[in-house]
Amino acid sequence: MYQNINEQFTATARQFADAAAQVNRLALSSAEKAIGLQLSTLEQNTNAAFAFWGELAEVRDVDGLKAVWPKGVQTARESIERSVSASQEAFGQVVATNEAIARIAKGQVEAAQAQAEEAVETATKAAAGKSRS
Repeated sequence: MYQNINEQFTATARQFADAAAQVNRLALSSAEKAIGLQLSTLEQNTNAAFAFWGELAEVRDVDGLKAVWPKGVQTARESIERSVSASQEAFGQVVATNEAIARIAKGQVEAAQAQAEEAVETATKAAAGKSRS
């Protein structure tokens, strides 16, 4: 009897460990993609800002400043758009990852429910068999 309980416990613990490993892999993969996306966006924004500052450093008079000013505004707008777009994409990845984790959890719950139903059915049959004897 104890061997049967130990086998069930071991199988359940193994299932839980496998599910936890899958969830961890998904979460790490999602975090890696989000961080990579944010770093890429930061790099693009930094390059654009330094390019603008380079042009601004070459300005020598008010007319030159008037010519460069719209480029600065355009650079800032594009940087904000890239940042917002990257944030939206990262959020989409988080949502997709959470959906995948929910599917794993649902599978685990369904498997546990099936095992519990099987155990109840086995116990019911065993009890019915003993009551007939």
